Amino acid sequence: MRPGPSEGVRGRVMAVRAWPVWGLSPWLRIYIIAVLLADLLAVGLAARVGLGTGHHLALLAVLVACDAATIEVYRRAGENAGVIKEVYGVWELPVAILLPPIYALTVPIMRHALAQWRVRQFPVHRRAFSAAVIGLSYGAASLTFHAVTGSPLVSTVTPGAHTSAWILAVALAGIVQWVINTGMLLPAWKASDPAARLRDLALASEAVRNDVAEVCVAVLVTFAIAINPLAIVFALPFAMLLQRSLRHAQLVNASRIDSKTGLLNAGTWEREAAVEVARAVRTRTPLALALVDIDHFKGVNDTFGHLTGDRALKAIARTFRIFLREYDLIGRFGGEEFALLLPHTSALDAYGIAERIREHIAVGPLDVGDRPDGEHVRVTVSIGVAALGAPWDTRMGSQITDLLAAADRALYRAKRAGRDQVCVVTDNTVVNSPEQVGRLGAA
Repeated sequence: MRPGPSEGVRGRVMAVRAWPVWGLSPWLRIYIIAVLLADLLAVGLAARVGLGTGHHLALLAVLVACDAATIEVYRRAGENAGVIKEVYGVWELPVAILLPPIYALTVPIMRHALAQWRVRQFPVHRRAFSAAVIGLSYGAASLTFHAVTGSPLVSTVTPGAHTSAWILAVALAGIVQWVINTGMLLPAWKASDPAARLRDLALASEAVRNDVAEVCVAVLVTFAIAINPLAIVFALPFAMLLQRSLRHAQLVNASRIDSKTGLLNAGTWEREAAVEVARAVRTRTPLALALVDIDHFKGVNDTFGHLTGDRALKAIARTFRIFLREYDLIGRFGGEEFALLLPHTSALDAYGIAERIREHIAVGPLDVGDRPDGEHVRVTVSIGVAALGAPWDTRMGSQITDLLAAADRALYRAKRAGRDQVCVVTDNTVVNSPEQVGRLGAA
């Protein structure tokens, strides 16, 4: 029996309501729609400028084929689940410089459609938004280059006698593309992780080095193609080599990071913490270590499911980033246990930081996404703190293992004392108030 017309309409409405885009915040939805409309408007205006000549179309076909080849070569490796970073700019900057602007706007759309089909299926709104942002940024690069060189938008400008000026104009266009692309993506990145810092999102040293390398190779490829299109054949291996470099950086980073929370994993945290502890001992500067354990976390998994439990872990990881400094080391040390290393921090200051983290988590429900049943996930944490520079650190020891053992004793006593509290432990005393910590620090 076929469904009636009303049932068909209801099914289509329910399918639309299930789109992931509705799970975004209202302002982010508005921002995505505005970017998509701006891209469509830009495509319409660029189409009126012109589509170029047969030579332009032939060069476009070759550059798009290189884009597709890059996708196919690394198809099995897949794309990042987070920010997608590849070397397609090596082929798309030449499109923006050597072809009419319409192709700078539309080639990213073709590439994302192919990646959606051949590599990995992401939510359509994410693909469309990424393609629009990249297209607008390359459209701006095309306008910048033609404005600097004073050439018509539908003409191909070769280096000629002014090679240095031409290369600098291409480099300027590449920089403009990077700035606009990064600037337009930042609101979406920040929305996905409100606690993330600008430096982590766009200015991390490894990411900037990769971006600079990509722009430099793209400028060289553009220059070579402008002189002789046959250079594309020799440029392809360089693009593959750059892609391998990016993959290596991604793998190195993945080996350091806990996949569920984005924090350092236990092995990486302990290695880097050992270096910080040795430096603090050598320079006689204060340092504190805190172990954080989620109280009754098994009940969260049993009641709400493991997916909600994973979201709770991510929410707590975001809380750490709110209260801690860029150079503090934050790691996931176990299933629901986290380790915080706080350089240049006394026992009293560490207690205050830990107490603010504990209170922030305890007073409100965790942001784990909308729950249809209206229930909220509330958890508390127990925190154990140990510090160098305190009167008891000579007996406690000055190695990372000694600090971990002391913080673990403090955490154990915090749980035994009723959970949802912060404890600093001496050899035989539980300290769980700022006054007590202050008296120990002054002793």
